[in-house]
Amino acid sequence: MITTCGSALRSLVCALPARHAEPVLMYVEGAAGTGKSHLLQELADLPGTPDPARRWWRCGTDGGSPDEPPEPSEPPENPEEPEKETEHRPGPTLWLVDDVHRAGEDELRRLRRMLEGLGPGSAAVVTYRPEELAVPGLPLGGPPIAYPAGLTVLRNRLAPWDEERVRRAAAGALDESCCTAEAVARVHERTAGVPRVVVDLLAMVREQWPAFTGTAAEVDAAGVPARLAELVLSRTHALAPEDRPVVWAAAVLDGPAGRDELIAVSGLGAPAGGRALLRALESAALTELDEGRYGFAVPLAASAVRAAVPGPVRQDLHRRTANALSRRQPVDWAAVADHHRAAGDGHRWLRAVERAAEAAEASGRHEQAITLLERTLALPGLPPQARARLAPLLARNAVTGLRSDQTVEVLAQIVQDAALPQAVRGELRLDLGLMLCNQMGRFAEGWRVLEIAAAELHEVRSPLAVRAMAALVSPNWPGVSLDVHRGWLIRAEAAAEESGDDAMRTAVLANHVGLAMSWADPEVWDLLERLRVKSADPACARQAARGLCNAADSAVWLGFHGRVGDLLAEGRELSVRTGAPYTEHSAMATRLLQEWWTGRWLGLDKRCEDFVAATADMPFIASDAYVVRGLLAVAQGDWGEARSWLSQQGTFATEKLPVPLGAAAAGAVIRLMLARQDVDDAAERARAAWKVVADKGVWPWAAELAPWAVEALARAGDGATARTMVRNFSQGLGPGDAPAARAALVWSRAVLTETEALAQERRDGLLEAARLYEEAAAAYGELPRPYSQALTTEGAARCVLAADTGDTGDGTEVAAAADAADTADATDTTASPARRTGKAGRIGKTGKATGSASPDRKTGGEAVPAPAPDEAATTAALAELESCARRFTDLGAVWDAARARALLRTRQPARKGRPPGRPSHADQLSPREEEVAQLAVAGLTNREIAATLHLSPRTVEQHIAGAMRKTGALSRRDLAHRLGGAP
Repeated sequence: MITTCGSALRSLVCALPARHAEPVLMYVEGAAGTGKSHLLQELADLPGTPDPARRWWRCGTDGGSPDEPPEPSEPPENPEEPEKETEHRPGPTLWLVDDVHRAGEDELRRLRRMLEGLGPGSAAVVTYRPEELAVPGLPLGGPPIAYPAGLTVLRNRLAPWDEERVRRAAAGALDESCCTAEAVARVHERTAGVPRVVVDLLAMVREQWPAFTGTAAEVDAAGVPARLAELVLSRTHALAPEDRPVVWAAAVLDGPAGRDELIAVSGLGAPAGGRALLRALESAALTELDEGRYGFAVPLAASAVRAAVPGPVRQDLHRRTANALSRRQPVDWAAVADHHRAAGDGHRWLRAVERAAEAAEASGRHEQAITLLERTLALPGLPPQARARLAPLLARNAVTGLRSDQTVEVLAQIVQDAALPQAVRGELRLDLGLMLCNQMGRFAEGWRVLEIAAAELHEVRSPLAVRAMAALVSPNWPGVSLDVHRGWLIRAEAAAEESGDDAMRTAVLANHVGLAMSWADPEVWDLLERLRVKSADPACARQAARGLCNAADSAVWLGFHGRVGDLLAEGRELSVRTGAPYTEHSAMATRLLQEWWTGRWLGLDKRCEDFVAATADMPFIASDAYVVRGLLAVAQGDWGEARSWLSQQGTFATEKLPVPLGAAAAGAVIRLMLARQDVDDAAERARAAWKVVADKGVWPWAAELAPWAVEALARAGDGATARTMVRNFSQGLGPGDAPAARAALVWSRAVLTETEALAQERRDGLLEAARLYEEAAAAYGELPRPYSQALTTEGAARCVLAADTGDTGDGTEVAAAADAADTADATDTTASPARRTGKAGRIGKTGKATGSASPDRKTGGEAVPAPAPDEAATTAALAELESCARRFTDLGAVWDAARARALLRTRQPARKGRPPGRPSHADQLSPREEEVAQLAVAGLTNREIAATLHLSPRTVEQHIAGAMRKTGALSRRDLAHRLGGAP
């Protein structure tokens, strides 16, 4: 039976005989360090088992005589001292015999006599290392023991720990947070799960790395535990000098190896090598790991043996190992390279590095190629010709792969080398520019590098010059106008035709599609069909994949959500098939944007966070995920988190993001500022963000910025600039097919009309604003973008309700009405908004009808009398508002739902007292207390909550106090825990 130490203990306990039962003998075998002695100790100390006398027998300690411990359940005080043989005591006895492989012939004879004489109720547990038995398979030597007829003989073999058990040991020895899957897997791999080695290695890791971060490299750097090193070196030294090279060969090969390979690396020749291997196996210096495969039982042992081999001998072993590994199929060229380098063969080392990187690139293992090449190119004294071969290979993998930080620095140094051929330097500069732009977000620097590369390559490598020009067609980068990109497109198309290179033609076409889609060129769909032409050339397919994924990204921003799925699926499939992880991950980021706009929010926050974590080595590619996570936080009312995510958690400034993403992030930040009544700051942010879009000239990208920028400027009193924004937005869109931008244009007009109507106290303006909001909502419904549809529907209802009052005042009526309705709501939660007749949304001099789209002061104009909406229109507006609140809730937009419900409550009448029979909220949070508490734990201040819910700050304060009293919370932070966490 193969067991762990714990299961072996259970089987032993079950096997222990009753007082008068037949005796039991159990053999427990296990390699060094598997816990045999620990098992015996646990058995000796185990309570609740039959109580025979416990007697220890430590084999190999000066004759290994048995002795009785000071107490029946304890081992000898000094197990190193020889035990004295005593007379057998009558009655049941439990013999605990440890390390029988150490016993000499005389001791084995005495031990056999004891076991043959076991009486009723007695038992013996005999442990040994099978690899060190004098006669393999016979723990007590030969001939076989004459077991008594009634004796039950059992056998247990202790197994190493599995990975989960290693993880528990690591959690006990190190900080739980540091026990990463990577570190645990490495510990398990290097120790083979042998418990003693695991414990010793973890102690070394803890000692050497007080700030252990959980990487495999840290585990490797900890070294070899002393007990393991002494064991394997003593076994190696026990061999005759002529036999040791086979063990040294296994150490250099550092993994399971066949007989012929071991003999070839050892240099002993077939007859001598065969004999040496047999002796190494007999002495347990090596073991058979698998059928016909030999090595060390614990992989870490190889390091200790390798370090003990004399240097010149070790170099010869490495040289022969490199030759042996070159004959394996498939060849592990990275390992071959390491052995050539250790052997001091520089030329063969560099050739093997090149072949290893090429093999990794061909199989899509770009990260492995990058790591190998970075490490090699960073070494001093590398020959120029080797640098010229390896550097382009590094750049090519880095552009396609997912890591670029260190690569950028390496390439930036290499391109300064005047000894490099111009073609090589230009190629490196091209890839450096692509990485700076696409993977590092350093657009201005990358643009300059690409321009130089295009000129540098024009005469010597025309296809690569085309690639540089094609890169300059890409429009996402800030700081360069659409016209400049169009100019580069003309040059790139001409150069591609001249080059005759199909892959470069496809690259230019891919970027043409991206450029055309960005500004809603009606011809883009025809261009896209040309891009979808199947090609057997992997280079062409890789460029087509990039074009399809970029087209999907542009289609998302335009609002063509029905087409995005097919484009992403096709682009990702090509990316995976051609080994382009950067393109594949960019498609995954686009999917997050698609899910945000189409309302698939369930679990979206977790998907964004996982994507950010997965791309931690290159955070710029996660920019979409950062922004989507920030937009979710805004809607959920988690404003502190929102600012952190929208600012890319400090990794990149918003103004350095791709233009459409930066505009969306800026729009969300402006919205937060307006909600917090930071109107002047919001207006400044709006002007700066608008300039970026205007300078670029790709007007569909203003869609996520325009409504909030217009509102910020209008509320700040700069109506002229707000009107100019709307006019420029409309003119910039032209005839292009950009449904999301056209919906945003109508929304922006609605915002401008509403703010001006409120400032001028004009009912007809509010009704016109309501009509525009409804038009925008219908457009968003067709896309579909449910969140934007709900926001604009809310705007329409808000305007109708504001126009439903004829009184003017100072703007305090809304909060007063809401406070009164809030008091009533605590006692009557059943009345529908349609049956409540309280006034709300009065047009006052401050114009603060909603706390959303309202100016801070009157900007001119006289109130123009206009008919109030009829009762049916008001009732319909209330119903729409109630529907909005439900839709916001379904999406998870906590803040928006609270705002919509608050506006509904302003239409509710105040009730005097509590109706008889109505339940009070003495012990539970009232609906309003819960709503206020949720916004409070999300991070909103009392003033912000009051603005959102149309309450007075005093009422908000009372609700928070009530929530804390009822939940027993001591602070707002504690309130979050009592409520089960912030929303």
